[in-house]
Amino acid sequence: MSENTKEIYISITGLKPKSFWATIRFWMLAIPSFKQAQSAKGNLFCEVKNIQRFQCTLTAWESRDIMLEFLRSGPHLKAMKAFHNIATGKTFGYSASAIPNWEEAFELLQSKGRNYDH
Repeated sequence: MSENTKEIYISITGLKPKSFWATIRFWMLAIPSFKQAQSAKGNLFCEVKNIQRFQCTLTAWESRDIMLEFLRSGPHLKAMKAFHNIATGKTFGYSASAIPNWEEAFELLQSKGRNYDH
């Protein structure tokens, strides 16, 4: 990798609510969490997409440490605390020099993601 290429941290999630009522709670937590991510320090890219019934997020950050600051604060922290009661799914994060497209991101999530099916 050249000296001019800056590494960024990519975070991919794909979640499925467990039930109708869990879906309502999921969205009540997901919308504020997404708004938090959009304005978070160090966030370079933030999108959501429904893929194969997974509610997916794809974010890019200046660094893993900055992403972890976001992860452990505000609405996102509240959503994480409720996660096991309302959804199943996967997460995957890695360092890269570019943001993947959605097809690449979902493939990485499926093949390398940490599974949370509790």
